[in-house]
Amino acid sequence: MTYNLRHLKYFIATAELGQVSRAAVELSVSQSAVTSAIRELEATLGTPLFVRSSLGMTLTEAGRRFLSSGYEIMAKVEESLRAEEPLDLKGKLELAASYTVIGYFLPVHLDRLQRVMPGVTLHLREMTRTSLEEALLARQIDIGVALTSNIGSPDIGSETLISSPRRLWLSSRHRLLEREKLSLADVAAEPYVMLTVDEAAHTAMRYWSKTPYRPDVILRTSSIEAVRSMVANGLGVSILSDMVYRPWSLEGRRLETVELAEAIPPMDVGLVWRRDDDFTPQMSAFRDYFRGIFLMP
Repeated sequence: MTYNLRHLKYFIATAELGQVSRAAVELSVSQSAVTSAIRELEATLGTPLFVRSSLGMTLTEAGRRFLSSGYEIMAKVEESLRAEEPLDLKGKLELAASYTVIGYFLPVHLDRLQRVMPGVTLHLREMTRTSLEEALLARQIDIGVALTSNIGSPDIGSETLISSPRRLWLSSRHRLLEREKLSLADVAAEPYVMLTVDEAAHTAMRYWSKTPYRPDVILRTSSIEAVRSMVANGLGVSILSDMVYRPWSLEGRRLETVELAEAIPPMDVGLVWRRDDDFTPQMSAFRDYFRGIFLMP
């Protein structure tokens, strides 16, 4: 067995954060994916890289040496990406994205796209899902980056790039953290902070409605930071995706995440376009960039 960049990314995240669960949140993948990658890496190298304990993951001496090598490898990969031959494309691309995508997914890629397509001017607008669909159908924009799981029009084509798991957010001092397994029945008994931006409330009620339980909503807000602060201060709980999770509130209070017993649908992020449109060279280059990062082996 050989290892690849995925193994390295998962190893480095775990080494830096000290816990598989935190690494999984940072990478927007499942804990089992991180655990499996580390085990495969250790089997390939023929030595343990971590000491496992109830407190988390501590690097062994071999792990510390390999971490140094891992940093060097990832730096070389980043250097090669920066040195990629720019595409000989000119023109502009009318682009739209939803609030969550602009805030938590797109900026780093816009920076790289400017290096990959320096001759293409990206005109970016923030839109709601319905406005984005209407703008695509009216040919006011060329392509969008949105929550593909929310797209409703059959005339809109889409391609999902990542699926970010949704988990229960709790204060680090919350008593529910002492339980081995949590379900929506447990969540329903707690005060709940409901995010409304990007149709989050509508999406939440889709999976709540399949159960006999309902969230006890004490606040509806379009602010992810408000949800984070309310939860971190122990005023309520919430279910949100790993992509928008950060372990600290603005006041410096800590949050934890827990996977629920029920199958909560993930938040899918990807590209959307008018289904019957022919892709321009600029649209194709934009799509190929994201495919190369998220969909290629």
